[in-house]
Amino acid sequence: MKQVVQNYKSGELALLDVPEPACKPGGVLVRTVYSLISTGTEMMKVSEASMSLVGKAKARPDQVAKVMQSVATNGLSATYRKVTSKLDSYTPLGYSLCGIVEQVGDGITDVAVGDLVACAGNEHALHSELNWVPKNLYSRVPAGVDPRHAAFGTVGSIAMQGVRRGEPQIGDVALVIGLGLIGQLVVQLLTASGVRVVGVDPDPDRCKLAESLGALTCAHPASGIVDTAVDELTHGAGVDQTYLAAGGNTNDPVELAAKLSRDRGRVIDIGKCKLDLPWNAYYEKELDVRFSRSYGPGRYDPSYELEGRDYPIGQVRWTERRNLECVLDLIARDRLDVEPLITHVSDFSDAVSTYQSLNEGVLKAVAVLFRYPDAVARTEPVVTSARVGVASSPAAALPAGQPVRLGFIGAGNYASSMLLPHLVERDDVQLKHVATTSALSGANARRKFGFAAASTDIDNVLGDSSIDAVFVVTRHSSHAELTRQALLAGKTVFVEKPLALSPSELQKVLDAIEESGNDRLQVGFNRRFAPLLHEAREQFGPRVGPATVRYLVNAGRLDHGSWYNQTATEGSRFAGEGGHFIDTVSWLLDADPVSVYATGDVQVTLGYPDGSTAVITYAETGSSGFPKETLDLTADGKVLKFDDFVRASVYSRKKWASSRIPKGRDKGQAAEVNAFLEAVRTGGPMPIPVASLAATTLATLAAQTSVANAAPVRIELPRKTGAPA
Repeated sequence: MKQVVQNYKSGELALLDVPEPACKPGGVLVRTVYSLISTGTEMMKVSEASMSLVGKAKARPDQVAKVMQSVATNGLSATYRKVTSKLDSYTPLGYSLCGIVEQVGDGITDVAVGDLVACAGNEHALHSELNWVPKNLYSRVPAGVDPRHAAFGTVGSIAMQGVRRGEPQIGDVALVIGLGLIGQLVVQLLTASGVRVVGVDPDPDRCKLAESLGALTCAHPASGIVDTAVDELTHGAGVDQTYLAAGGNTNDPVELAAKLSRDRGRVIDIGKCKLDLPWNAYYEKELDVRFSRSYGPGRYDPSYELEGRDYPIGQVRWTERRNLECVLDLIARDRLDVEPLITHVSDFSDAVSTYQSLNEGVLKAVAVLFRYPDAVARTEPVVTSARVGVASSPAAALPAGQPVRLGFIGAGNYASSMLLPHLVERDDVQLKHVATTSALSGANARRKFGFAAASTDIDNVLGDSSIDAVFVVTRHSSHAELTRQALLAGKTVFVEKPLALSPSELQKVLDAIEESGNDRLQVGFNRRFAPLLHEAREQFGPRVGPATVRYLVNAGRLDHGSWYNQTATEGSRFAGEGGHFIDTVSWLLDADPVSVYATGDVQVTLGYPDGSTAVITYAETGSSGFPKETLDLTADGKVLKFDDFVRASVYSRKKWASSRIPKGRDKGQAAEVNAFLEAVRTGGPMPIPVASLAATTLATLAAQTSVANAAPVRIELPRKTGAPA
């Protein structure tokens, strides 16, 4: 299928061939009829992509701050790879469309195949022939509504949420600054609410359009016409609300808002404009500044948008979906007229040239629609049968000279920045197939790393007998099940940590090992492969007596929108990441833990068979300027000190210190991949025994149990560990 994409590094726009998305539970597959270009938000993104790196940095200082933090945490080299990989990727465009339901996922009962729906979301309502849309981001289109008009549903919801934040009342006077697409919709919604509206925009054509849609007076901000109109309408008091629907880097809109607002008036920011608030002006009038967050409550909440958990109407009257339904209802009852806003309708095949014309100013438009060819519903939903795994024996050595043929399930940021760069240039590796949830991420991985094929169906990877090994690099909640399926399919498996999020999930993996006889499994515990840590352990030498280990992980706080915060589905942060540090300690001590005692949030004490102990402090409240990982190991009159993969030293009769600071923090990913490939190629033992993988996983999960019960937890391996009898 075709999809509009942009490379943020080069600014290139393309109509790309990408795999069709799968229809997952909790949503519907929609074939697009019309999609709407947001001439504000999207064109700002297109414009930014054409800037130099310096220009991009100036336009997105928030991202620059994240990059600097990443440099402090992960080092310059790793950050550079991560940033360049992200920049040099195709990103989607679009977030408002109308289409026909082509397939219905499990759990969906409110729409059927053939229904016309309006869809929202910058990850789900893309300029693409097919989109998978979760339940709370679509709404059935009322009978008689033109599909072109229904495509305005999302931008209409943005305008409506802004108006709701202003809390207008009948008889109020409102000022709308910026009469682009959102501003024109705000004018109509306010007028329909019994509010008298004055508009501001430097474009006389947009002013005339707003007046034709209900505004009393609209003019250039410097003309004085608006000032006079406000004075007359309010008897000199000033407007009740000002709606900022303008973009750009000028501070004029917020200054005009202060000038024309009444005492204790409300200023609502809907667009992305400069907000350098003049303190005296806003203080003296005690203005109430409010922000309007996109389509409404539910935006940026994964449990609402992705998991379909609605907010109770008694607590949250207007959500994203209810706003969308309301906009469609207003269009159906002729209370919201979007037809005059349609400046241009372009065939989807001309998408790239349309964007270029808009960006260059050749096409001046309020709203532009893409029209898709042959957008008709299929008569029956597509039904696929479940894959039945076939057990096979562990892989033998590969024929001499044959490359290791790899499949990837998942190709997100970690896979693209930390694993695939170590594979793409190797002559002894062939990247056969990548399966991803998003069609575009698969297309990006295929373009950047040279996969022979890409799709959204994991069976294309697991069912391909020519693939020797599979990398599972998806979100935590899917690791155990995908690993189980891959083992039953006879594949050698590399799964990124964690292996499982519960003992029952782990048991299913071990059951698959016993059922198939295939114990070819590695978990991405890369730190034990770090070169500097290897060198330090060699310098420490053999250990005779029990050891004590102190391991401080200065993890820092997560960004609000991080999927790591989705603990209900993805497990706690320590459950997802703690295995790294437990495995590192176990490797240093050459043993697996037998007991866990955890307190606080989170300090974990591990006990080992020979009496050794390790205390792992996993801190989220430390300084971002302090190293992320510091470790001390003490035994036999010696101390090993390890400082964040940058420095290491051993204190004994003669002190040893690492001779030089490495260029970047090598946390062992390259060596880890090499060890895995060597095991696949030779058929030799996997780098970490399954029993150790199981013990580390159980110890990680036991930390949460220990905190809950305020008591130690004994680690007992499940009845099946894949270890020899």
